[in-house]
Amino acid sequence: MKKLSCLWAVMMIALSFGGCAKAPVEEMDNAAAAVTRAENDPDAAAYAQETLILARNALANMQNEAAEKRYDSARAYAAEAVRAAERAVSDGRAGAGRAREEAAALLALLPGAIAETGQTLRAAEGKKLDLDLEALETDMEYVRRTADQAAAAAAADRNKEALELGQAARSALSQINAAISEAAVLASRKK
Repeated sequence: MKKLSCLWAVMMIALSFGGCAKAPVEEMDNAAAAVTRAENDPDAAAYAQETLILARNALANMQNEAAEKRYDSARAYAAEAVRAAERAVSDGRAGAGRAREEAAALLALLPGAIAETGQTLRAAEGKKLDLDLEALETDMEYVRRTADQAAAAAAADRNKEALELGQAARSALSQINAAISEAAVLASRKK
């Protein structure tokens, strides 16, 4: 009986050591690698910042849980970090594609809009409207220069920059056209 009790005690001790949870090292390494890949992906960094933050937070939570030896929770956060990192890369690619399409569409319209505003400005000059023509010509130069910079950025696949520059050029054109329209309305009221 004494031998049975000793055997039982040895088995319980062996089971308790065998039953100890181990840190999910492989899952944690995979999570860290996935988040690093996402952080180094330029499209994810530019277009999926919120998802990247979720991946970083899950990674930090994973590390905290592992430090507290809550390995099941650490494993769950590791999986969450991998999913969020992969989604950041995917969202980044999608965002870059949208920016490329939007920039291309805007840049395709700018030359015609610039030419049309230039003609409107020359017509306003001929009508002797009350305009600061020198300032408007300076604004037109800004538009042309910005449109050229947008085209160069698009050619270099810097689509976010191209879109922002194209939008700035379009906005400046709108302001020029608004100034000409306002001067035309004021001139017609004086007659």
